[in-house]
Amino acid sequence: MDSASNTSTGLWQALPIPGKSCRTRVSANSMATKCGKCGPGYPTPLEAMKGPREEIVYVPCIYRNTGIEAPDYLATVDVDPKSPHYSQVIHRLPMPYLKDELHHSGWNTCSSCFGDSTKARTKLMLPSLISSRVYVVDVGSDPRAPKLHKASPLSLWLETLAPAGPTVSGQLPPALIQDPTPHLLQVIEPSEIHSKCNVGSLHTSHCLASGEVMISTLGDPQGNAKGGFVLLDGETFEVKGTWEKPGGAAPMGYDFWYQPRHNVMISSEWAAPNVFADGFNPAHVEAGLYGSHLHVWDWQRREVIQTLKMKDGLIPLEVRFLHDPDATQGFVGCTLSSNIQRFYKNEGGTWSVEKVIQVPSKKVKGWLLPEMPGLITDILLSLDDRFLYFSNWLHGDIRQYDISNPQKPRLAGQGKRVPGGPQMIQLSLDGKRLYVTSSLYSAWDKQFYPDLIREGSVMLQIDVDTVNGGLKLNPNFLVDFGKEPLGPALAHELRYPGGDCSSDIWI
Repeated sequence: MDSASNTSTGLWQALPIPGKSCRTRVSANSMATKCGKCGPGYPTPLEAMKGPREEIVYVPCIYRNTGIEAPDYLATVDVDPKSPHYSQVIHRLPMPYLKDELHHSGWNTCSSCFGDSTKARTKLMLPSLISSRVYVVDVGSDPRAPKLHKASPLSLWLETLAPAGPTVSGQLPPALIQDPTPHLLQVIEPSEIHSKCNVGSLHTSHCLASGEVMISTLGDPQGNAKGGFVLLDGETFEVKGTWEKPGGAAPMGYDFWYQPRHNVMISSEWAAPNVFADGFNPAHVEAGLYGSHLHVWDWQRREVIQTLKMKDGLIPLEVRFLHDPDATQGFVGCTLSSNIQRFYKNEGGTWSVEKVIQVPSKKVKGWLLPEMPGLITDILLSLDDRFLYFSNWLHGDIRQYDISNPQKPRLAGQGKRVPGGPQMIQLSLDGKRLYVTSSLYSAWDKQFYPDLIREGSVMLQIDVDTVNGGLKLNPNFLVDFGKEPLGPALAHELRYPGGDCSSDIWI
């Protein structure tokens, strides 16, 4: 594992609080808050479709494996056609460490707590795939210029010792008496993740109705496979431990999606960090070191109740339940097998999975396998559950399927020849615009698309026909991350400030 120990600024200077870390606050009530109204997000997926048009997008950009000794950063991209800065990076927030490999992101709270007026979507969670570090980014103070969230040690100290009454001021550390306004950057260090949870290699971040944040993991601190989940307090960002019961992690991990009305969560598998970290080796597939299962969890008991072995389902990555919280089915993209499989609940309460879309492989001279798979690396569902979108990273196309009949998806649109291979995708709330970036993971980018390392990735926008189906590239939108100030960067996932098709879950 890459420890990424280099730092460009000092973090978390020790300010002792008895029995707590300096950034920990004691919450009077860590249980779920009964929702009232006017919280974050939208009451239903269909109401979300009526939300305002996106004006900015947050994109993690990576320098690991590029040869450029600079930290990863969060780019803010202007996507408002009326803006003079349309299709431009308008802000860059560098992380304080090198070689984190920022990957996916999530929120401190979302539509799962729409009814709780005490909640606000103001913090973007940035887990690191390689360093296992988590950054908490303040996007509430100025959405167009995010900054690392800062926690005041004075406020944390006072809240921790509040029961002691007015004499608390006499117990303050000298540093706080001399300067009562110092601030500490909100960074959750890998040592804390390792010691409290015995996991590492962080991936998907989802906000829960309880007000907590849950992050999936791919491994243990040594890089062996371990599909666990880290649970954070959504206010203090204290590491509370693992979500699953002790010893109850899945054999492998990657993505997850929960559906509380049916007391279920589905998680997927990539591989052990030690397997994928430095590149793709076909021998590891033959050795069975890549995932081929979905895990069905009891949401309330927090334990695996069923494991689904997928037929022809190698490397199941992105999990997407239908957005309708009453739905008992969803889809997963199987990357190496290049197919989409539908998981669903049976009448008896068990779960099954079936293949519903297959992308044929291509014969390519000099390819490292007998045939080149499409390599489906990201999938999305429109908020009305009508269309499914996915990217074929190696074949270079994006597809739109009508899933009005989820058992028999129908190809409705296809976009071809995206430079560098389309990878992460994000759909506008109204379903009319699809954004795409071209970086998968720095080590695999370097192996399969060396031009990405030299030239950087791109961000494109595709217009979507939501009536008849169809995809058309917008010729007026292109963000070239090859022209970044510190050199070509690898742009990955996309997030809207108000939530989107892959960040929000309705309960």
